[in-house]
Amino acid sequence: MSFLANIPYDIVIFALLSLVLVWRLRAVLGRRVDVEGQATVAVPIPRSQERAGALPPVVEEPSARLDIPQPATRVGQILGEIASSQPGFKPEFFLQNAQKAFREVVTAFAEGNRSTLRTYLTASAFAGFDAAITAREAAQQKQRTEIVGISSLAIVDAFFSHINGHEKARIDVQIISRQISILNDIDGQPLVGTESVTEFSDLWQFESESGRDLPPSMWHLAAARAA
Repeated sequence: MSFLANIPYDIVIFALLSLVLVWRLRAVLGRRVDVEGQATVAVPIPRSQERAGALPPVVEEPSARLDIPQPATRVGQILGEIASSQPGFKPEFFLQNAQKAFREVVTAFAEGNRSTLRTYLTASAFAGFDAAITAREAAQQKQRTEIVGISSLAIVDAFFSHINGHEKARIDVQIISRQISILNDIDGQPLVGTESVTEFSDLWQFESESGRDLPPSMWHLAAARAA
């Protein structure tokens, strides 16, 4: 009897099929699919986040599109007046700062960080945010918000007045973002929101005041609502 006659061919074939299946599984599980079904590269977690239950960092999207009215439009002309009053003001830089403020304020509100909110908000706007945080804390609820990306920021309206040495400016910005936003109750059960990435459209109103009895012009968030 030859050596080949003693080889268990059924076992060999089964082992080869198992190797093929393992290779195919590694090819599939080595990728992660986002909510829209597009493959994204898995992001390694820094050592500081390597703990039980730690979530991987959110993958950032490309830079936001900035929409600025043309100088000949009504809003564009008002932006020109603001630029004449505030040296160094440029709508593009303003929107870049608005984008930074959006990330900071949304994150600070979710975390209940009142110190950061005071930096970016007017006194009246802070009072509203503070009341919402206080109510959330009293109910022992937790807000979880992750900004996946900001798609666009657009200046949709503006106002400027100059009376007796006192200047007041306002710029309304529509912000389109993609977020994971969910409010959990005391037991960690979701009350509002979803774990899925959702598109949000918000209208944020920024104000700036200056005058003889006021500090140099600074922009603060005066109001925010869904758009």
